[in-house]
Parts: sequence; structure tokens; C-alpha cells
Amino acid sequence: MNPFNFKNSLIGSITGFINGLFGSGGGTLLVPILNNILGVEEHKSHATALAIIIFLTTASSAIYISKGTYDIPSTIQASIGSIIGGLIGAKLLSKVTGKFLRIAFGIVMIIAACRMIFY
Repeated sequence: MNPFNFKNSLIGSITGFINGLFGSGGGTLLVPILNNILGVEEHKSHATALAIIIFLTTASSAIYISKGTYDIPSTIQASIGSIIGGLIGAKLLSKVTGKFLRIAFGIVMIIAACRMIFY
């Protein structure tokens, strides 16, 4: 397998840009792209997106931290909860069907979109 794939790099650049600009978007863009465009199986799409988000957030966070654009107490508190939630979610990922995962992810995205528009 060729380690460099232009399409994957382009997708990574776009999602990285969106993540850096808005502070989110890695998972919301990557999961559907991996699943629908690249044909990655549903469970692997979610797991792969999570692995990629590590690099997205590290790069963006380095810039935010260097500019002083972050809240340390909130970061620490949310990080603790994120670790716990991430462990539970990762364990549950293998126990749900692809269809359930797709529907649940879609519902979460719709709720998030409505909150962004109406609040």
C-alpha cells in the first residue's frame, strides 16, 4: 500500500482547516467522508476519525495555546470527562450495529446543527 495518497491528504487538509477554523469538524466531516466517499466500514470510519482527530487537535491546539486563546480550567475539567466518556464510547463501539451507529451519529449531528442555528 502506498503511504501517500493524494485524495486522503486532500481530505485531511480540508478537515484540518475546518477543525482549526471552527474548533471542531474533524469527526463530523471525517466519519461521513471515510464511510461514504472512501468506502471505509462504519465502525472503522468512527475509530479512524478518532485516531485522526488526535493530530488535528494537537496541531490546532498548539496555535491556540501559543496565542493564549484557551481556558485552562475548562480544558482540564473537560479533558477528564472526555477521557472517561471516550473510554466508555470506545468500548461500546464494537457492541452496536453499523445501522444504529449511523442513525445515532446522524441524530447527534442534527441536534448539534439545530443548536448552532437557533441558540
